[in-house]
Amino acid sequence: MNLITLTAPQQAGGLGALMPILMMVLMFGVLYFFMIRPQKKKQKEEAKMRDNLQPGDEIMTIGGFYGRVISVKDDSIVIESVVDRSKQKIVRSAVQANLTVHDDTDDK
Repeated sequence: MNLITLTAPQQAGGLGALMPILMMVLMFGVLYFFMIRPQKKKQKEEAKMRDNLQPGDEIMTIGGFYGRVISVKDDSIVIESVVDRSKQKIVRSAVQANLTVHDDTDDK
């Protein structure tokens, strides 16, 4: 009788051992689609915004500084302060938002 009781759980144990692995795969899939994928999409949009900066655009930096783009170089931007018209050179990655609205008629 002990043999019969031992063989039944052993047969069901194959599926039971696979269940934690399936749960981990499912958890990673949910994590990817709800956290990682939207973050990468947002990073691509921010990079596109920074690449499309033009002289004359009104911007806001990550430090909360507002200014107007004077010149754009490879990795740096010269901006003019709104308040006292002073010029500062900043890196392109310090731009948080482009406040100037551009017409994107060539996309449509």
